[in-house]
Amino acid sequence: MDRAKLEDMDPADVPDASRELVLQLYGIGARRVWVSDREVPYPDGRLIVSTTDTAGIITHCNASFVEMSGYDRDTLVGSPHSILRHPDMPAAAFQQLWDEVSAGRIWHGYVKNLRRDGAFYWVYATVIPNVRDGAIKSYTSVRRKPSRRRVEEAETAYRQALAQEASA
Repeated sequence: MDRAKLEDMDPADVPDASRELVLQLYGIGARRVWVSDREVPYPDGRLIVSTTDTAGIITHCNASFVEMSGYDRDTLVGSPHSILRHPDMPAAAFQQLWDEVSAGRIWHGYVKNLRRDGAFYWVYATVIPNVRDGAIKSYTSVRRKPSRRRVEEAETAYRQALAQEASA
């Protein structure tokens, strides 16, 4: 896989797809995705952990990340983290994340991720800049099970943000 561009999802991997969309990914370009309305519940007591370089390319991921994403480790490592970008997530949410972490601050937020099979899962994410010798060298993200109430609030806010982005 060319790491500068994400390949389109394979519709054969998404048996219960309800939507086909083209996402415009910052710095990557267009990617065709197929999504379903099926949510995979976040497992109790698990943490999803990954590390990216400063360009958002995955350099490490734990077994929980592999399991929840539906991708194999070899596909994930070396790919842009936006391989998980769900079309229900507004660009503004990721702009806020990047603004915070690139300034050396920790970011927290709720994120809806797209699995390889078109299903989705919600996380509460904490992204931490890894600083060495005064410079940001990488980012570590730790995701945990989100509160359902907060997910519902995020869904409402993200729908509004997407509507604003569409009308801009």
